[in-house]
Amino acid sequence: MRIARFTTGEDPQYGVVTGEVDEHGIPDEDCVIVALNGDPLYVGLHLSSKEYPLADVRLLSPVLPRSKVIGIGKNYAAHAAEMGGEAPAEPLLFMKPNTSVIGPGDPIFYPRQTRELHYEGELAVVIGRICRDVPAAKAADVIQGYTVGNDVTARDLQRSDVQFTRAKGFDSFCPLGPWIETELDVSDLRVQTFLNGDLKQDGSTADMVHDVPSLVAYVSSVMTLLPGDVILTGTPEGVGPMQVGDEVEVSIAGIGNLTNPVKQRD
Repeated sequence: MRIARFTTGEDPQYGVVTGEVDEHGIPDEDCVIVALNGDPLYVGLHLSSKEYPLADVRLLSPVLPRSKVIGIGKNYAAHAAEMGGEAPAEPLLFMKPNTSVIGPGDPIFYPRQTRELHYEGELAVVIGRICRDVPAAKAADVIQGYTVGNDVTARDLQRSDVQFTRAKGFDSFCPLGPWIETELDVSDLRVQTFLNGDLKQDGSTADMVHDVPSLVAYVSSVMTLLPGDVILTGTPEGVGPMQVGDEVEVSIAGIGNLTNPVKQRD
């Protein structure tokens, strides 16, 4: 099931996307979105009688984290190597504020404080219920689903600050979308990032050092996870710079594509 958040020009709504999506993440022209009554994280899945052609709505970030976005650093060995080190034995945690979240088509703003803005395409895990100390074998019980994420990073600030808060926390630094896929085997999904149509990252979730169940178990052993919290699972090798005027697209097989332009912050 694909759960989306959308607007027809009025207040945002949640809905279920029906129809076919091809191997490149492109929805069929006959796809529709059936509106839900309320936020499914809190009231469950209650379909309304309203439906709209998917082409006629604007998709928003499929989740608004009430609490936090947790990032996992260096969770692909090849990416750790390109950053000049080895993958850590335990997951490396950092946090992005929920104010960094934007949706499909929203601009990534290039802050004046950086000269080295990078894309990082990755699988995002959406938590479905409050939980703590979740065993890896039970991780699926607390996951609502999966979406596409871009862990935008000011790389020069990351180097100068050592810790990651400023480098990864600017407004617009966490694009998510296009929807949440609730039924998906994420053990071996192709993760690709394109910059202006050119392929820059091409990896698989099979290459994660710590898989999704292990990440949920580890993070929940440190902090309570709340409905709508997001775990960004790390990025494959191939990260690189974006410039004002660029367009970055992250594609994950089985989910879809997330595209955002890069604009100058006023």
